[in-house]
Amino acid sequence: MNPKIFKHILSGFLWLIVIFVSLMVTPRIWSAFNPGKPPVGYHFLAPTYLAVGVGLEQMINKKPAIPESVQEFKNIEYKNVNGKSLQLDIYKPQNLNKTAPLLVFIHGGGWRGGDRADYLVYLIAFANKGYVTATVSYRFLNDAPYPACVEDITDAVHWFYKNGEKYGYDPDRIALVGGSAGAHLALLAAYGWKKPSVNNDTTTATTHRIKAVVDIYGPTDFTTEFSRTNSTVTGFLAKSYSEAPERYVEASPIHYLSKNNPPTMILHGTSDQIVPISQSDLLKSRLDSLGVPNVYYRVPLWPHTMDVIRRVNTYSEAMMTAFFEKYLK
Repeated sequence: MNPKIFKHILSGFLWLIVIFVSLMVTPRIWSAFNPGKPPVGYHFLAPTYLAVGVGLEQMINKKPAIPESVQEFKNIEYKNVNGKSLQLDIYKPQNLNKTAPLLVFIHGGGWRGGDRADYLVYLIAFANKGYVTATVSYRFLNDAPYPACVEDITDAVHWFYKNGEKYGYDPDRIALVGGSAGAHLALLAAYGWKKPSVNNDTTTATTHRIKAVVDIYGPTDFTTEFSRTNSTVTGFLAKSYSEAPERYVEASPIHYLSKNNPPTMILHGTSDQIVPISQSDLLKSRLDSLGVPNVYYRVPLWPHTMDVIRRVNTYSEAMMTAFFEKYLK
């Protein structure tokens, strides 16, 4: 090969390396010079995982040990459906000497999977801040189609309304927190999902209400073009939009918005390709038009499930802490 051509190829290759490295380290450099601002990401999943691989980012520990400062109550059955036990876990500060707010975390997984222990990092962190925290299991699609999981979360909320005295939390200061499909369920329960065929005990629902809700990259409107043609959504609702448009309305949290909705916090990565950020933009716009208190954090260049990255998780925890301090304490 001609030495000049080889030199040009080598030079071009080195420049590509320089550009690539610069792009990879820019998010961390930007955040270092802008403390308190939302952390900047890598736009795509591949460079995000590469950043983890080379040590630029760290994943959260999804299975942290339960510290001595936190009391754990495991596998509490809140509902039994045809022999299937639906359970929840509660985490309570050991030194709790007064009634505390309750934070209920609802995991995601496309309504098909996930585990209630997925948010253990948040459960322990907020228990250490003086909150009682809980996490709930619900039926997946292989157990029963929509609206089974919504019924389960609604029933879990009613269970929490009734058991505050036993576990040391205030049933009038409950916040629901969900991620992805879990955020969808949290919003429906917080905003007042109703279905006439569901035989719910409404006694407690009339005396208590959800005090606040946190939506972490959750879908809000299934009637949008994206949702109508999304295989995960159509699988969840078991019918196409043309077959049952009313079902897509009924399952959309945005359908239940009113001026009486609880304060809402939204966290969403701007590069999310699973649940487009337009879903959160729409929710924010409607909440504002109704005068519902809300805060919205658009986290730049992060894809779906962004808070498995420690830097984003730390930021999300800090924003939730401020939100709960304002609306629950």
